[in-house]
Amino acid sequence: MLDAAQLAALASIALGHVTREYPHSEPMRLQSAADLLPPSQLHPVFYGSYDWHSCVHSYWLLARIRRLQPGLAETIAIETLFDQQLTRAKLAQELAFFQQPTKASFERPYGWAWLLKLQAELSADRTVWASALQPLAAHLAQRLCDYLPRLSAPIRSGAHNNTAFALLLALDYAESCGHAALSAQIIHSAQAFYRDDRDCQAWEPGGEDFLSPALQEAALMQRVLPKTQFQRWFSEFLPRLEQGQPASLLTPVQSRDRSDGKLAHLDGLNLSRAWCLQALATDQPATLQQRMQASAAAHLQASLPHIDGDYMGEHWLATFALLALQTAH
Repeated sequence: MLDAAQLAALASIALGHVTREYPHSEPMRLQSAADLLPPSQLHPVFYGSYDWHSCVHSYWLLARIRRLQPGLAETIAIETLFDQQLTRAKLAQELAFFQQPTKASFERPYGWAWLLKLQAELSADRTVWASALQPLAAHLAQRLCDYLPRLSAPIRSGAHNNTAFALLLALDYAESCGHAALSAQIIHSAQAFYRDDRDCQAWEPGGEDFLSPALQEAALMQRVLPKTQFQRWFSEFLPRLEQGQPASLLTPVQSRDRSDGKLAHLDGLNLSRAWCLQALATDQPATLQQRMQASAAAHLQASLPHIDGDYMGEHWLATFALLALQTAH
């Protein structure tokens, strides 16, 4: 499913908006008029793609494609962008923004997790860009380590503040970059939050979801539990999945208005569900595995044709398409 033409198309989408400054959404509490600066002055690297987190994960998409298919024509443009943007000076400004006392919760946890996943990708071949990004990654990793013990219960939403999704991405960084303390904290928090969950009713989707709370939780537990323990946990968490229940979890959704940024989330839900279903299917009995793989394929088919065309989806959906497609591959 994942070929050079697909990767080139995804790269072209991201290259088209990572340096597009407007329209822009800035989820920030204003302390003074000094905060009313253009995005490129607040965030000299991650100012494009409509918002900070979408820009970060679009850089991840480009870094991932560069490593998967270094021979693509788009690779030259990717490396030129990275040379211009991922510099020590610009990333020091990004770090300084987070170090302001009033910015302690900016982009928590979604943007933090995507920055860590970007660093994991850049570190895979020890790039100069990874070296420049490491101070910001280390800062956000420590922030996450400090935050998780203060979180009394997981956030089970279908959007940016979903705890399981953030931990799943951050675990990639902790494991690949050797951050033992963060890895231990994620494993501890995941088990404390989710280990006793049983008979999930999966009352989803919400009308503005782009993540499945049930499947994100399961995908995280697949990573933090030994295989046999996970299989037992999963059979109790979704005990009727082999019979196709809850049906809402296996059925693709349709956005009724892709020009509405919140309603466009539903295409992301299809893609993120496909990613999780494919990963989870590998540890299931044959019949359930086939059902989950068929559902994943249906979810992909429902939303892959809609990852571009309207900027409300175009500025971020390619990332989730890559997550799903590389898992299918």
